[in-house]
Amino acid sequence: MNYFTQSIQALAVAAALALPALAFAAEPAMKEGGMWTDHHGMTLYTFDKDKGTESACYDQCAKNWPPLKVEGAAKPTGDWTVIERKDDAKQQWAYKGKPLYTYIEDKKAGDKNGDGKGGVWHVAK
Repeated sequence: MNYFTQSIQALAVAAALALPALAFAAEPAMKEGGMWTDHHGMTLYTFDKDKGTESACYDQCAKNWPPLKVEGAAKPTGDWTVIERKDDAKQQWAYKGKPLYTYIEDKKAGDKNGDGKGGVWHVAK
């Protein structure tokens, strides 16, 4: 086997390994049991005080309700958009224009402890 053949094989293997990662990055969340979750199975929420596509959750709120951060060079697709934040999170995913968050009191996949909290937090569906 010559150097050129080895290089082509190495590139093919690298491309095959990269495809699942690209697919994962393209979908910021998953639908489980009629609700949206992040890729760790943690419930996603919307916040009634958000104004349109602008987050109203910063400081202590963002510590308790971490925004669903945009990782890497992910691109908006379909109903998924990226909104700009004014804090360290920089960018956040939104679904149908609504910014999405997790909840610090949800300890394991499937927990929904934040649903209805303060009358302004709701499971994203």
